[in-house]
Amino acid sequence: MPTAVAALEGSGIPVAAVSTGFPAGLSPFAQRLEEVQASVAAGAQEIDIVITRAHVLTGDWPALYAEVRAFRDACGRAHMKAILGTGDLATLTNVARASMVAMMAGADFIKTSTGKESVNAVLPVGVVMARMIREYETRSGSAIGFKPAGGIRAAKQALDWLILMKEELGDRWLRPALFRLGASSLLTDIERQLEHFVTGRYAAAHRHPMV
Repeated sequence: MPTAVAALEGSGIPVAAVSTGFPAGLSPFAQRLEEVQASVAAGAQEIDIVITRAHVLTGDWPALYAEVRAFRDACGRAHMKAILGTGDLATLTNVARASMVAMMAGADFIKTSTGKESVNAVLPVGVVMARMIREYETRSGSAIGFKPAGGIRAAKQALDWLILMKEELGDRWLRPALFRLGASSLLTDIERQLEHFVTGRYAAAHRHPMV
């Protein structure tokens, strides 16, 4: 991480770190806290944390709140994104409750997935999370960000998520301060679409080895 921090100094691009035993989030709690603290100390300005899905599946909402609150405190001034692992949460009701608890505990963003679940970012889950964000803003006055991640591989899929944001939350959620996309699988298709726009044809497969 220090290499990334040094390379991006002055660029305005924040360094993000995934902590808390990603992707399972099952390492000892003290170790997960230490990961967050170490990432912040190394210069990370954004921290992705993973919740304990068992707290959601057993309905132990006080435990979930306490966990996310502890991670929030360990983040200090760093931006915190709470990964809910929605593909593991069984019901949309659980997704809604986990979203609300994570926001109440101090998450700056709520994020659908680690990308490792059997089901990752899907639009029905996005609708539920967006509506919880809207409800939380109505109650608290705080605007929380949203990040769908995992399984978004085509630019046309990204447009679906942008439409969802505009329809459910409005134009503010079309900007990076409140909306991000998990783009590791998406980048290749964006490059191909841009090349098609400029040249009128798609690039050969060898030009984009991630395809």
